[in-house]
Amino acid sequence: MSDRVALVTGSTSGIGAATARRLARDGFKIALHSRRSADVGERMAAELAGASYHQADLTDEQAARGLVAAVVQRHGRLDVLVNNAGINTRGTVEETSAETWDDVFAINVRGPFLCMQQAVKHMKAERRGSIVNVGSVNAYIGQPNLAAYSASKGALMTLTKNSASYLSRYRIRVNQINPGWTLTPSEHEVKLTEGKGEGWLEAAVRTRPFGRLLAPRDIALAAVYLASDESECVTGSVLDLEQYPVGAPPQW
Repeated sequence: MSDRVALVTGSTSGIGAATARRLARDGFKIALHSRRSADVGERMAAELAGASYHQADLTDEQAARGLVAAVVQRHGRLDVLVNNAGINTRGTVEETSAETWDDVFAINVRGPFLCMQQAVKHMKAERRGSIVNVGSVNAYIGQPNLAAYSASKGALMTLTKNSASYLSRYRIRVNQINPGWTLTPSEHEVKLTEGKGEGWLEAAVRTRPFGRLLAPRDIALAAVYLASDESECVTGSVLDLEQYPVGAPPQW
C-alpha cells in the first residue's frame, strides 16, 4: 500500500490515532487531522514516515472541503477516507437543546458528508477508493442519555449505505464500523465526570463477555481491512464491534 494515501479525521487521539498508526504500519501515507490539537498532530506527523497534518473545523463547509483539497495537493492523490471525527454530547430527548442537536449533527453527519463529497471528486478519476465511516452501535437505539449522538450515528449509517449504492458504479466502496463500548482516554474522563469513580472500569468489564472493553486497536484493525484491497468487493456493509453485556449492568 506504499502508493496509497489515507486521510483520517479526528486522528490525534483515541480511535483515530490508533487507526492512523495502523494504516501507516501497513504502508499507507497518512494525512492526520484535528480541529484543535496542532502540537500533537505535528508530532504524530513527524513520527509517521511521509505523513502530513492538517487542522480544520469540519462544521465549516469551506474548511471541510479545503481539508480534502489540501491533502490531495500535498500527496497528489487520495485513496482512503476514514471519517472518524465526532462528538458524543450527553442528553436525553427531553434535555437535549436544539443547539446541541445541531452541533452533534454538524460534526457527526454533515462533516463526513462534506468530506465524502469532496473525496469522491478525486477518487472517481482513479475509478477506485475506500471510504470508512466510524459510527457506533448506538445507531440502533442508543443509551437514553445519548439522544443526539445515537440519532447522528443512525443517520451516518444510512448515508453509508445510500452512498455505497450510488458510488459502486465508480468502484468506490463505502462501509461503516460500529464500535461498542471502547476504552479511550476520553471515555475515562467522561466516566469520572459522571461520578463513576476510579473503579468504574473494574465494574464495567464484568459485564463484557470477553472480559474487557473494546480497545482503539480493535477498530483500527477493522478500518485497515476495509481500506485495503482485501475487502475490494465489500461495500455498503456495517461491521458491528459490539460486546453484548452479560448479566445485570454494573451498579455504580
